[in-house]
Amino acid sequence: MTAGPTATTTSARRTEQLFRVALVVKGIDGAAELLGAVALVLVSGDWLHRVVAQILARDLIGPPDGTLARHLTEGVDRFAGGDRTFVIVYLGLHGVLKLGLVAALLTRWRPAYPPAVVILAVFVVYELVHAWHTHSVVLPFLAALDLAIIVMVIREYRLLGREAADSGAGRDR
Repeated sequence: MTAGPTATTTSARRTEQLFRVALVVKGIDGAAELLGAVALVLVSGDWLHRVVAQILARDLIGPPDGTLARHLTEGVDRFAGGDRTFVIVYLGLHGVLKLGLVAALLTRWRPAYPPAVVILAVFVVYELVHAWHTHSVVLPFLAALDLAIIVMVIREYRLLGREAADSGAGRDR
């Protein structure tokens, strides 16, 4: 028994809905990254150290000598000690690119799909390389999210291509 047109249409709708939800999440993530970059431009390393000290003093993330506390402290130390420019540029650029790609993909602008895949793939590679060098626990997670979005972008692009071919074939008849 083969799936009929209704099953295919339902599957395509589900895929598009999932794609749109992923894009909205990616857009929220992009906006948060951009706001984070702006916030980091405005705060000092000393202020971040004081905030981390307050968090650790109140055991808000577990014991002060625990893994999460150690990662947070090391991250703030690296940020205050020189990774600040990287973090600000990374968050700002990533946020702006995400917001632009999300806007283009939500409007289903087909020319944006191939560059979206390339840009996201570059981010994945960069995130993984930087994670390797810094031992970041966050960057591999972000890379995995970007990979999932790449898969959905490719799938949606193919669906749009089929829709364009079907509508073109319908006009020729």
